[in-house]
Amino acid sequence: LVEEMARHNSTSLQIWQEARAKSDFAHFAPALEKTLDLACQAAEHYGYKENIYDAMLDIYEQGMSVSQLDLLFASLRKEIVPLVKAIGECDNHPDLSFMKTTSFSKEGQRDFSLRVSKAIGFDFEGGRMDTSTHPFCSGAGPGDVRFTTRYDESFPFGCLYGVMHETGHGLYEQGLSKEHEGTPLSKAVSLGVHESQSRLWENVVGRSREFWNHWLSDFCEVFPDVGDLDLDTIHHAVNNVEPSLIRVEADEVTYNLHIMIRYEVEKALVNGEVKVNDLPQFWNSQMENYLGIIPPNDAQGVLQDVHWSMGAFGYFPTYTLGNLYAAQLWEATLRDIPDMLSLISQGETKPLLDWMRNKIHVHGSLWEPEDLIFQATGEKPSSDAFVRYLKQKFNSLYHLS
Repeated sequence: LVEEMARHNSTSLQIWQEARAKSDFAHFAPALEKTLDLACQAAEHYGYKENIYDAMLDIYEQGMSVSQLDLLFASLRKEIVPLVKAIGECDNHPDLSFMKTTSFSKEGQRDFSLRVSKAIGFDFEGGRMDTSTHPFCSGAGPGDVRFTTRYDESFPFGCLYGVMHETGHGLYEQGLSKEHEGTPLSKAVSLGVHESQSRLWENVVGRSREFWNHWLSDFCEVFPDVGDLDLDTIHHAVNNVEPSLIRVEADEVTYNLHIMIRYEVEKALVNGEVKVNDLPQFWNSQMENYLGIIPPNDAQGVLQDVHWSMGAFGYFPTYTLGNLYAAQLWEATLRDIPDMLSLISQGETKPLLDWMRNKIHVHGSLWEPEDLIFQATGEKPSSDAFVRYLKQKFNSLYHLS
């Protein structure tokens, strides 16, 4: 079964790339049906108590279950949906005109994003950046970590934040113990914790006013056509909240709604409640239900993510768990380093990386995810810190009450 899964997933990935390029789900459907069948066979071998999806979740986040996620997502949706509505109804929206009148070259995007990645600590002597259909990070150990990005000349922040996201993953991998390589002490504990590192650098740091206070001059140097771009304008622009089609380009507020959609779709798929051939219609109905928009084609809808082509069912929820962990870790960092924001404003991010290395990276898989977060923050994982972070940031940006 393991051999069959490996061979099929390799083929399935290529078929997905073809289908996405042609925006043709029917081309991918037969491969996805087999992928799903193999994933379910594997889940039966792993075993589960309540829901077959529990076995898939446990692959990526040990101990996580449908019953836990149902409660977590319900509470998050209760907080997020009113915030999205309030922002949509307010009058204080960002000025995005500089993006509509400027072309952002691939070369410029690569230059700027590489500057940022190097500055926040990625070691390019032990890693590299390339281009792919979907950004990802992988490697053969702490001394060989590779990540990818993609480019859109009308939207530079897709590349930048894709690079910061994957750099976060890369920093975690490079921070694992070289001394204990090949053992659990040199292995990341879970994808949720892994995502906490990428989302922290991408969003908490990268979309902060302090980050742009330092990097705006470089951005204007690389892209001189943006003109006299000021700090308030770019800070608000990179935090624009608007329901969108593409998960990896979604803002912090609506992002988790994208994850909830995939969670509901996956649960329905693996439990036989929706057929593969009906997936585009089901996907679109969920997009309309959660975000109020309907994808115009399969490439911008059900085919946008690479995960299912590789059999990665149960992966998506770790993105939201990463957001929650990141917010908790950030609050704990500020308790230990009260002037961290001021340091970021000066381009000094090493203290933050050092904190993560000492609290997260160095421990590898010594503890279960929940215990690792507790050891680092003094609190068990919850959504409280993330909700506080969202409300404080976006109430201020959009002048909400």
